Amino acid sequence: QVQLVESGGGSVQAGDSLRLSCAASTRTFSNYNMGWFRQAPGKEREFVAAISRSGANTDYADSVKGRFTISRDNAKITMYLQMNSLKPEDTAVYKCAASRLIMRLTNAFTDYYSWGQGTQVTVSS
Repeated sequence: QVQLVESGGGSVQAGDSLRLSCAASTRTFSNYNMGWFRQAPGKEREFVAAISRSGANTDYADSVKGRFTISRDNAKITMYLQMNSLKPEDTAVYKCAASRLIMRLTNAFTDYYSWGQGTQVTVSS
């Protein structure tokens, strides 16, 4: 349906910022609610943020609220995750995905599909 490719990861120090991008393959990108997830070694996949089709509505995990900002540019068929004040606990592989649900945002990874390959974020203390 839609192919997604993440980019923008890297190795930074605590307190630094990164902006992740999730590029979609089709103009129908605007039909999907979208989300960001992350997974660190030895930990389960964790919800990070979600955004509605228009970008008007967003949702964040408590662990990133106030530090991360999810956004999208439907004309560029790209979603973003601006990450500020990064902490070592943010170290993980970050993936974006399209939601199966159209009427509400969701934080359950089972509600998402068309996962990207992921981009590594490493934050040192």
